[in-house]
Amino acid sequence: MKKDIDSQIPEVEHVDVVAAFEYNSTFKVEEWTIYIVNDNSEALETVLVVSKGESKSKTTSILRKKLEVLPAKSFAKLEFLHEDVLQVDNIFQVTYFLEEKLMHKDFKFPKGILKSKNIKALPLLNSKGVMAE
Repeated sequence: MKKDIDSQIPEVEHVDVVAAFEYNSTFKVEEWTIYIVNDNSEALETVLVVSKGESKSKTTSILRKKLEVLPAKSFAKLEFLHEDVLQVDNIFQVTYFLEEKLMHKDFKFPKGILKSKNIKALPLLNSKGVMAE
């Protein structure tokens, strides 16, 4: 198993986690919706996302999501963020295979960053929002 993993995991490029500020017509409310974006020219395979919110005094439930394939130049909805979890750091740990190499990166939306003053155009989505750090 060790021989299958590079001694150093390559740097993630052209993959982002973004929070789009969108209108939810079902609940008639504006909300932050989290997407994973693949801006590579190749598909991502076996995408695993673990998300959680945390601060010094609070920790949210852990969400796990698996995508078999995320096609090139595409995106997938992961979850929406309830107003309560905007008060903590939201962390998305993303692991996937690209060209048979294991890739991993932690994306973070620090507490307080999801505000209208930080909104800008998002890659590949036809909406605006905030990109994770």
